[in-house]
Amino acid sequence: MRLGRQQFGDDEPLMMAIVNRTPDSFFDKGATWAEEAAFARVAEVVAQGAEIVDIGGIKAAPGVEISPAEEKARVVDFVARVREQYPSLVISVDTWRAEVGAAVCAAGADVLNDAWGGADPELVDVAAEHDAAIICTHTGGVTPRTRPYRIDYDDVVAAAIHDTVAYAERALAAGVARESIVIDPAHDFGKNTFHSLEVTRRIGEMVATGWPVLVSLSNKDFVGETLGLEVGERLVGTLAATSVCALAGARIYRVHQVVETRQTVDMVWSIAGRRPPLRAIRGLQ
Repeated sequence: MRLGRQQFGDDEPLMMAIVNRTPDSFFDKGATWAEEAAFARVAEVVAQGAEIVDIGGIKAAPGVEISPAEEKARVVDFVARVREQYPSLVISVDTWRAEVGAAVCAAGADVLNDAWGGADPELVDVAAEHDAAIICTHTGGVTPRTRPYRIDYDDVVAAAIHDTVAYAERALAAGVARESIVIDPAHDFGKNTFHSLEVTRRIGEMVATGWPVLVSLSNKDFVGETLGLEVGERLVGTLAATSVCALAGARIYRVHQVVETRQTVDMVWSIAGRRPPLRAIRGLQ
């Protein structure tokens, strides 16, 4: 897998740390809205071992309309600053807009994380032009920044596979490198809690497509609704869902809590036989 200037082997699960340049994000409530706070967050997650930072300028939930110009004002110069300070870090930007994608790629972004399933069909062309990676998500065709309402699928996993693979093939046809295309079932996006639980349970079917799979599970509503917990109380549930996805072979984990997720994924990958223990002396010495 190649993400911009970095290549990763099949035996490397990756942490994608969330950095919100928004005043109203659902988890951190605007804690990294100020540029210096956001930059400190980047330094923190890099020190914790995150291979990727995912910078977003608009919260996913409904809210105040954010124009492309405002979104660019929130993320473009920040991407350039992060790139200058961390030349080897993989920088992802969470945007569905081609106009924004072009600007952040020019500033040094490596990955376009399209959380809205190809709502702007020109985003793949931007990724191809800049030799950037792209995340292809499944949202059931919902309009960006809207909540799902009574969406029905005959088979949600089949729909997720169909739509993400079709998106991946469209990106490939546009000129994005095969090794730079990732698929994501997009938990909660265009889905109710039952859908997200089923996608988690059957995530191995997406892994079996051969495209690397990203999962964005961190503190999502499906975890909160399943356990009856508010946003700040969902870490254990998130890590349980992470374990299921890790056992199936998901490659990238978009997270708020890097250290806890890394330990969970490393342990599960070792149980699965994909990663050796860092030390194994018990019963041998």
